[in-house]
Amino acid sequence: MRIALGSDHGGFYLKEEIKKYLKDYGHTYIDFGTESTESVDYPEFGYKVAEAVARGACDRGIVICRTGIGVAITANKIPGIRAAQCHDLFTTRMAREHLNANVLALGADVVEKELAKEMVKIFLITKFSGGRHARRLEKLKEIEEKYLKGK
Repeated sequence: MRIALGSDHGGFYLKEEIKKYLKDYGHTYIDFGTESTESVDYPEFGYKVAEAVARGACDRGIVICRTGIGVAITANKIPGIRAAQCHDLFTTRMAREHLNANVLALGADVVEKELAKEMVKIFLITKFSGGRHARRLEKLKEIEEKYLKGK
């Protein structure tokens, strides 16, 4: 599985920890930045990750800022992206099983690093349940297509 990673300055250290974790478990990743704790704007990195997932260059994405809110909002602006801001193992599992989330949004000031690693594991191994959830995702897709065609 190929993972797109991105964070702003507030999520930099957690992103670096997740990179180590992914490498240890044999996942490949593309790091879309940032490269330090110097102040940057989160939309740039949320966009890069979401765009890579939407066009199929990466299978899933992980975006990180201090709260996870800004990067989740940014990623969800890209058609085809279902970014889920998660805080624990339950919300992470539900994001995959029920929503087929393809981007995980984490808050570096909200989720402790060991928990974040477990959340990444759950995000990568959990399968989409389908069934009634597929019907709901189809409705989301219809809304997105309707908006894109003419608002």
